Amino acid sequence: MKKYANSALVYAILAMVGGVFYREFTKFNGFTGTTSLGFVHAHYFALGMIGFLLLLLLEKDLSFTDRSVGRAVAAYHVGLNVTAGMLVVRGVTQVLDIALTRGASAAISGIAGLGHIVLGVSIVLILLGVKRAVAAAE
Repeated sequence: MKKYANSALVYAILAMVGGVFYREFTKFNGFTGTTSLGFVHAHYFALGMIGFLLLLLLEKDLSFTDRSVGRAVAAYHVGLNVTAGMLVVRGVTQVLDIALTRGASAAISGIAGLGHIVLGVSIVLILLGVKRAVAAAE
């Protein structure tokens, strides 16, 4: 349970840092349009902090974390951070108006897509672990 609590705290801090970076970086550069940087804050709060607080509550009641769930949680961390990292990369290029080649733009989108895929698969695996624990508790 302590790992889930620590993860929630780290992601709350990352969400706040992402929000401040978005606000200050766009203000410093005089950028007024929309940018992917705004989504870093929301991703880290919702998928990071809130997600791990929910896992903490589920773990307290069901003790569902086993070896396979632990690997899925590790993959979740990777997927979330890859996704957020690519949001930062895309957002910085948007704010600085850096012209990307089609290949570079596709690479950023592809890596972000892989992060989303890892997130999705790991969510399903974690939920299967929760389902097993619920069945065992009945």
